[in-house]
Amino acid sequence: MKKNFRAFSYFGDIALINFPKETKEKDKKNFANKILKENSSVKTILEKSDTFKGRLRKMKTKHLAGIKNKEVLYKENNCTFRFNIDSTYFSPRLSNERKELAELIKKNEEVLVMFAGVAPFSIVIAKNSKAKKVYSNEINREANKYAKQNIELNKLKDKVELLPGDVKKVATKLHEKKQKFDTIVMARPQLKDSFLEDAFKLTKKGTKIYYYDFCQEKDKNTIIEKVKDQAKKAKKKIKITNTKKAGEIAPYKMRFRVDFKVLD
Repeated sequence: MKKNFRAFSYFGDIALINFPKETKEKDKKNFANKILKENSSVKTILEKSDTFKGRLRKMKTKHLAGIKNKEVLYKENNCTFRFNIDSTYFSPRLSNERKELAELIKKNEEVLVMFAGVAPFSIVIAKNSKAKKVYSNEINREANKYAKQNIELNKLKDKVELLPGDVKKVATKLHEKKQKFDTIVMARPQLKDSFLEDAFKLTKKGTKIYYYDFCQEKDKNTIIEKVKDQAKKAKKKIKITNTKKAGEIAPYKMRFRVDFKVLD
């Protein structure tokens, strides 16, 4: 039975399982109880009943076994996060990405994280780098509520500032104030808009951007060309410094990261 099931994820003491569509309810329950029995640290088993959807990246889950709970206390990279698994987005698979970006931040840099969710990128960067300040933008009100808690949990109130709201409106306001950033992290959801136009408003000479997008592996060059095209439209000269696969999200579909620097 187990070999037919897809890999499951751990969120603190919650295990989230993604079953094939044809799986019978009885088999789901049996497998859930088996996980509980074999893993003393797991208290709750949930079934992923739908994929992340829309700009808020909300997901539906169904309780299968254990304690009825959907609020997670999760730890990674010397940081602690609290969030609701249904109403906010959080990917444990991006733990290494967050660590890697924190290591790329230089001393006294001011960093903007777009699409920050409950602030995992913002907090990991703030806690594991010598950044001067990290600004965390997210449109989801529920996520911002948890982000505020997470900033306090990690004792980073002086180092992380929330900028809640629509990223386009926030970028416009920051641009009007002539705010520029040393680094911009664009941990985008799967949306048609690249939002690079908004990011370029907040750059200066030397700004580094870490841009995430999604594509079939064979189409990764289209993402690179999209970045170059948006830079041209914004009248910015850029230098692409790195490209990398940042995780598989479905068969043959990957999250792709393009690192580039603004030259003027």
